[in-house]
Amino acid sequence: MAKKGRKASLVKAKPGKAAVSPQVGMAADDDTTITALALKPGALSPAMQAYFGKCKEKLGFVPNVLKAYAFDNSKLEPFVAMYNDLMLAPSGLSKLEREMIAVAVSAQNRCYYCLVAHGAAVRALSGDPVLGELMVMNYRAARLSKRHRAMLDFAMKLTTESWKTEESDREALRKAGFSDRDIWDIAAVAGFYNMTNRVASATDMRPNSVYHAQSR
Repeated sequence: MAKKGRKASLVKAKPGKAAVSPQVGMAADDDTTITALALKPGALSPAMQAYFGKCKEKLGFVPNVLKAYAFDNSKLEPFVAMYNDLMLAPSGLSKLEREMIAVAVSAQNRCYYCLVAHGAAVRALSGDPVLGELMVMNYRAARLSKRHRAMLDFAMKLTTESWKTEESDREALRKAGFSDRDIWDIAAVAGFYNMTNRVASATDMRPNSVYHAQSR
């Protein structure tokens, strides 16, 4: 059933041209209808106002996930702090590796928002659009290093059968070159995206349309 407010319609085609939707290229109303929940934006703290300004300056837009959390500044600030710590702070994992975990976990959970946003990040950080597509579809089809395959297999086990994680799984990561701190970071990133995937799916969170064309 079509979602209210996101109707697709065809316009009359000119002679010799196929009919196309007027919404093609702008992802329907994903830039304005950010979630399916009617939550009004709240008052942002000075720190979050500055952060939104930095996003506009560096990215050219504010990611919709931040706007989605902006109904309650007390939820937005810890979300931003956790994201920045896990994805941007110094780590034995590269930024690309952390984004690869985000995409692999999101693919398992079929999270539309995170696959679009973090798939774009993998394309940009790797300089390889094909890798970005493979990660979104099935990381096992990608020609990954032993290090990356071990990392993603571990993240996937945490996503699907976390209770089966044993010392042998951690030892496999050590043999692939990861330190115990790296193992913590892999687990933390995987855990974070399992949480955000579920919130995004529950609220029908929509990714900024600009992500679709990035680094193609």
